[in-house]
Amino acid sequence: MATSVSFTVDSPGGPRTVSVAYERSGSGEPLLLLHGIGHHRQAWDPVLPVLASARDVIAIDLPGFGVSAALPDGVPYDLASVVPVLSSFCEALGLDRPHVAGNSLGGLLALELGREKLVRSVTALSPAGFWTESERLYAFGTLRAMRRGALVLPVPLIERLSRSAAGRAALTSTIYARPGRRSPEAVVSETVALREATGFHETLAVGRNVAFTEDVPGLPVTIAWGSRDRLLLRRQGVRAKHAIPGARLVRLPGCGHVPMNDDPALVARVILDTSR
Repeated sequence: MATSVSFTVDSPGGPRTVSVAYERSGSGEPLLLLHGIGHHRQAWDPVLPVLASARDVIAIDLPGFGVSAALPDGVPYDLASVVPVLSSFCEALGLDRPHVAGNSLGGLLALELGREKLVRSVTALSPAGFWTESERLYAFGTLRAMRRGALVLPVPLIERLSRSAAGRAALTSTIYARPGRRSPEAVVSETVALREATGFHETLAVGRNVAFTEDVPGLPVTIAWGSRDRLLLRRQGVRAKHAIPGARLVRLPGCGHVPMNDDPALVARVILDTSR
């Protein structure tokens, strides 16, 4: 079950209150998990049992996604605002420089947290921000099409589609290489999360100008890319390695854009290795 915490952040219009929903399990060094755009904290469910056996795991719904409230008026969805929000969240929970793992948008945020020295290690799974302009346009167009599909389909139809492997593939094959492995309930839940994501358009809008070009020195960084990522193509991982020469670049064979479901054991191992 999700808990939520509220805290104050600065904005150009003065202090604003932000509320973030999260789930916490396990014990050990703290590990913060950040999902991608339009997704929710349950994206991490397949790897949670293994991670929680060795870490104090905090999986959050980013502001404007899952059951977390939208960011308040005057607080944009850009990196300059969301990274301090995440830092304030950690402070509110008493997390002193946690390890962080993120996927897609969450991977980009994880790298930014690393660059700001707010975390002790970074695992970025298919992180955003290493695209060419044409690759970005393709990814954003695909995401918008997924969102439109989620908005157009009535929930009873989503539920009916999710009962068959073919239907789950139709709904989620853009992000999973093995969509048949996802449970019907998870597919319904994440399709509804995509349609209800209040931060979706604003996050895409500010993402137009995002390019991650700076190094993240002084802490362990792993960039991992699914060999079957159809949203952010795996050659972007090579660019990430050029930008962050000290990073370990790992291939995730047979995995799609959201690899936690395609190969939970491998993804959990990569995260735990980095956070060791």
